[in-house]
Amino acid sequence: MILALDVGNTNIVVGCIEDEKIVFEGRLASDREKTMDEYAINFKILFDIYKIDIEKVEGAIISSVVPPLTNNLKEAIYKVTGHRPLVVGPGIKTGLNILMDNPGQLGADLVVDAVAALNEYQPPLIIFDMGTATTCSVVDKNRNYIGGIIYPGMKVSEEALSSRASQLPYISFEAPKRVIGKNTVDCMKSGMIHGNAAMIDGMIDRIEEELGQKATVIATGGLSKCVIPYCKRTIIYDNDLLLKGLLLLYKKNIGN
Repeated sequence: MILALDVGNTNIVVGCIEDEKIVFEGRLASDREKTMDEYAINFKILFDIYKIDIEKVEGAIISSVVPPLTNNLKEAIYKVTGHRPLVVGPGIKTGLNILMDNPGQLGADLVVDAVAALNEYQPPLIIFDMGTATTCSVVDKNRNYIGGIIYPGMKVSEEALSSRASQLPYISFEAPKRVIGKNTVDCMKSGMIHGNAAMIDGMIDRIEEELGQKATVIATGGLSKCVIPYCKRTIIYDNDLLLKGLLLLYKKNIGN
């Protein structure tokens, strides 16, 4: 069984994978103030909650976009499991041909998304990952990672709007009954849900125009399930994309 961590700016996705099957998936807050011991306690609690035998963990892998957290998490995993985790970054084998100005700047999560998507879906690929930021990765028909798009995530946008406009409240992410809102909250919800859905539809159109062909579109990330049902384009929702990619990278580098 492999322990896999995807460390984002807001949440840490923690999962255990055994025989290609995700045994459990949990979330912890990405808290830079927590010590290694506090994260070790969090891991033990998660294992207890999901009734996971720590002794069955054979190895671990981390994908992180929050460097200040990475070392504490590495040490916490070692303390709990006795295994030093592999960290996605320069020097690990990905099999991904990255055609960027500076391939080393590409976020670990985007690398993992692309590796997983290429293993499961037919390129060219457009991959949306909706978290603190909404990212879009583009893989061409020749399986090259050719670039992408980054824009503010829904939560960031909502917090900025509510904190800067005194009469606009904080809202939950659920679609109103109509696109045209009849009150402030519904107007904001429509902007967040339908606005992001329209943006995704529009970006797919523009990317496919630039590629010169249709693409397979995949969406993942904590907030994508709120938006994808309201998109007009056909989009595959794959909530486990990152964990599947982490398993593939672990196998490619550890040799199991």
